[in-house]
Amino acid sequence: MRLPSYRRHSGGQARVTIAGKDYLLGKYGSKESKQKYNRLIAEFVASGQSPTFGVKPSEITVFELTASYVKFAKQYYGTGPTSELLQSRVAIRTLKNLYGSEPAIEFGPLQFKAIRSHLQLPVVIKRKDGSKRKKLRSRRYLNATMKRVRRIFRWAASEGILPASIYEGLKCVDPLKAGRTSAPERCKVKPVDPETVDATLRHLPKVVADMVRFQQLTGCRPGELCKITPAMVDRSGDVWEVHLDKHKTAWRGKQRVIYVGPKAQLIFKPYLLRSADANCFSPREAMKQRLSAKQEARVTPLNQGNKPGTNRKKNPERIPKDAYTSGSYARAIRYACKKAWPVPKGLDRDQARQWENDHCWSPNQVRHALATRIRKTDGLEAASVLLGHAEVATTQIYAQADKEKAIQVIRRLG
Repeated sequence: MRLPSYRRHSGGQARVTIAGKDYLLGKYGSKESKQKYNRLIAEFVASGQSPTFGVKPSEITVFELTASYVKFAKQYYGTGPTSELLQSRVAIRTLKNLYGSEPAIEFGPLQFKAIRSHLQLPVVIKRKDGSKRKKLRSRRYLNATMKRVRRIFRWAASEGILPASIYEGLKCVDPLKAGRTSAPERCKVKPVDPETVDATLRHLPKVVADMVRFQQLTGCRPGELCKITPAMVDRSGDVWEVHLDKHKTAWRGKQRVIYVGPKAQLIFKPYLLRSADANCFSPREAMKQRLSAKQEARVTPLNQGNKPGTNRKKNPERIPKDAYTSGSYARAIRYACKKAWPVPKGLDRDQARQWENDHCWSPNQVRHALATRIRKTDGLEAASVLLGHAEVATTQIYAQADKEKAIQVIRRLG
């Protein structure tokens, strides 16, 4: 963005226009006016070129505050599917809906609690058939959302937009405590047993099945698994290393290495035969495999009926992408679970939904299963390194020792 220029006012003074407001700097061309200009520009840049720069705290509305925060969050957190900005959308939307036109400086503990009470109301979810159902937000979700509301005012205080006393007041409101609120508790993620995984694998495309097997042997996060490219893989040792630049804890200065043992290498090796920057696991490749298998199973002679590829839509609504996301990966597993354990006849809608929830598992449960296994056999330290949970200070002190221990464990497990 172009910075505001140093200009001459008709009265002979220097001036600059920042965020729609004119600032008189003194005699045009003087040393004092240029110093004042440089100071104002430095403060404007330090504010992230905020549209609220120079506005009195008493004149800033919640609408203006959230607009400035969103601008900051886009640059700082990014706009990816798992970014903090996307995770904050409910907090920002509720804050604007209830207090958008109110002065931000008047926001306090009472208004904070009012937002939390509003979020505790049932959420109406529309089904595909047009019917509706109600859902309550969990206690942990409410606390996380309110923490994001508080973060907006902490950011405003750090930027000098609002006085720090507002944020200090919000800190006085305790989070919802277990057993002392009507908000439901979210079910903890439990490890999935190998038998359940094996039963599901039979109904998965080969690419997704290999992703699950690879995750079983390495314990990587679903998001990390979807991002792997051949360029990230170091195959110089008997245990391969996948070095990820972008991962969940990269912003903390942590390094993330996925260790790939002999068994996992057999699964992984065919997916390295592509360009260095291409994603190893691709929905487009899974689609090709499915169509190829369908063609091989064809009973009708090729000189009769439709020829392969002639009955496809010219402009399909969904086109397979080059890479899976953690969401599409999880949906593929859930779809296979429904095939492996179909809903029994005679159940109503709520009972059928409960059946599906009881018999479906997520990729993170595979990771939890390996963590539990390693912790029992080799201790918490090895599990922390393999799963990328070690603190920065601990990693710096014990990096080499932990790495050797992790390699020994993964070499044995495969």
